[in-house]
Order: sequence, then structure tokens, then C-alpha cells
Amino acid sequence: MKINIPTKITIVRIAAVVALLIFYLVAYFSGANSWAGIKLGDSGIYLVNLIGCIVFIIASITDYLDGHLARKWNQVTTLGKFLDPIADKMLVNSSLVILAVTMPFYAGDQLLIPWFCVVLMILRDLVVDTMRFVAASKGEVVAANIFGKMKTVFQMIALPLVFLNGWPFSYFDASWHPLLRISSFFVYAATLMSVISGIIYMKQNAHILKEKE
Repeated sequence: MKINIPTKITIVRIAAVVALLIFYLVAYFSGANSWAGIKLGDSGIYLVNLIGCIVFIIASITDYLDGHLARKWNQVTTLGKFLDPIADKMLVNSSLVILAVTMPFYAGDQLLIPWFCVVLMILRDLVVDTMRFVAASKGEVVAANIFGKMKTVFQMIALPLVFLNGWPFSYFDASWHPLLRISSFFVYAATLMSVISGIIYMKQNAHILKEKE
């Protein structure tokens, strides 16, 4: 089977997520006194998270690029449509989990994503993706809504901010309570949009779950 360029880009994004997980696993076992614990000046940014942020941003760009090229070159394929949402969920959800876990090289001043935000966003994705699967089995399509798109926008802003420990806002809100820092509100906005979009999906597509009489 010949794989076109847009699909290859999607596969690269999946590989980037796997590499990111391995990278953080290596950092975990390296410990606080290794390269993983290096802090970049007074920015509050850890070297390990700067690298993680760069990988996340590059992978996010490929998310736009593969879809754009597939439509432009008329190369939309079944494999591409299957892999693209998987790659997207792998990237975002893996990053959420990484940023919700305190690694041993953090000195307690690293901005983390609250666990309840991670749970709500991942649960929403599971519910919506399941409804899409059921809808597809019945020949229907679950349409996207504006809140789902806003959720993605806020996630793409919030995750790099948390990777960078709130920079550049950290220069004046670093002393604030971790749950009240500016970067945290982007996380809350992403969580809120995620929950609202999930509720709308369930309400608008409840008929999918009903059996035909």
C-alpha cells in the first residue's frame, strides 16, 4: 500500500508523541541532578520542558499541515482519516498527562495541570469519540461544534504555556497561587470548552444511541 505525503506527516506526528514519552521517561530516571533538572536562568523554565514544548509545537503544526495538504492535493484517504484523530488525541492527551505529573527533578515550582482538568478533557474525548464510532456504524456523521474548536484553540495555547512554566506571564505571577496563575486560566478555559462541547455533542446526537423500533 502506497502512503501519500499527508499521511506520512500524520505518522511522523505519532512517532513524535512516542519519542516525547520516551524522552520524559529517560528524564524521569535521570533524576534531579542530571541534565533534566537544569533550569534556564530566571525564566523558571526547565530544559526538559523546553524541549518538550518544542516537540509539541512542531507536532501541532503538522496537525494543520497534513489536513491542509490532503485537501489541497485531493489526497484524503481512509487511512489518513483513521490516523489523524488518533495522532491528535495522542499528542494532546499524552501532553496533559505529562504535565499533570510531578517529575522528580521539579523543585516544587513547576506549573502543573490540575488532575481534574486532565480527567475531564480525556473523558470528554472518550465519550465523543465513542459517539462518533457508533454514528459511523449507522452511516451518520457527528458534526463539530464551535465549542469543540474553541477547546482545541485553548489547548494549543495552554499546553505550551504550562510546558514553559507560565512564561512569559511568570515574570509577574510566579508568586501567585499555582491554581490562580494566568496560564492556569487558559487550562480552565480549555477544560470548560471541552465539557460544554461534550454536553452539546451528547445532546445533539442522543438519537444515535436509540435503537430503531
